[in-house]
Amino acid sequence: MNEQKLIIDWAHLPTYNTIMALLTGVALISIGNFGKQLALKSSIKFQGWSINFAVLGSILAITGFHMTLTWPLGNGFPWDNIIFGEPCAALGVILLFVSFYLWKNKQQLATSENPLQEIASSFAPLNILFYALGLMLTAIFFAGVQFQFFAAPPQEPISGYFSKWPWLEAWGLSLVFLGIGICSFATPGFFASAQKNNYQPNTIDKLLFAGLKITGWALLLFVALNYYTHIGLILHTVK
Repeated sequence: MNEQKLIIDWAHLPTYNTIMALLTGVALISIGNFGKQLALKSSIKFQGWSINFAVLGSILAITGFHMTLTWPLGNGFPWDNIIFGEPCAALGVILLFVSFYLWKNKQQLATSENPLQEIASSFAPLNILFYALGLMLTAIFFAGVQFQFFAAPPQEPISGYFSKWPWLEAWGLSLVFLGIGICSFATPGFFASAQKNNYQPNTIDKLLFAGLKITGWALLLFVALNYYTHIGLILHTVK
């Protein structure tokens, strides 16, 4: 029996969650590297990090809020508007405020004996927000595992080969969301430790830096592949 051809009206299904997920990966890696450099008291160019976070934050905030408010994927994949739009909107705004803070205080931080302590003290009031984001990302993990909406259709190159085992991609991407959520839960503890005099990164802090970079690279590499697989999916399913 011939498999029914999948047709998608891509002209009415604006899709840009690839750039959102790619830059989220870059942002996670950047945050991990920045935090590690601060913890190890490395020489830091705060102006450069401010520019980096501004570029990432502006794109993530614009695309995240547009997806959150307009639901461009409502005709085909409505759940993706929540899964990608809302976390990216939140991350984008946080990055923009971090960028603004670093730019405004770049001279003070550059001459400070303990810039990490100053940064941690300034952003510690966001602790409840980080706990809330951790809960959100954990909920997305459970939803992804249960409903398996991350599974690619068979028409998608490479990823579609695993459509016979929808749980595989569902677990893979869901674990990335869970990993980011765990990092979000661990951030307030890092802020609390970093505000102490004579701070030295402990095991949990080191795991936080590693977790941010591991989840960031996993997301970045997978989504980079999606630039091939999604283009192939469009070619195979275009109306």
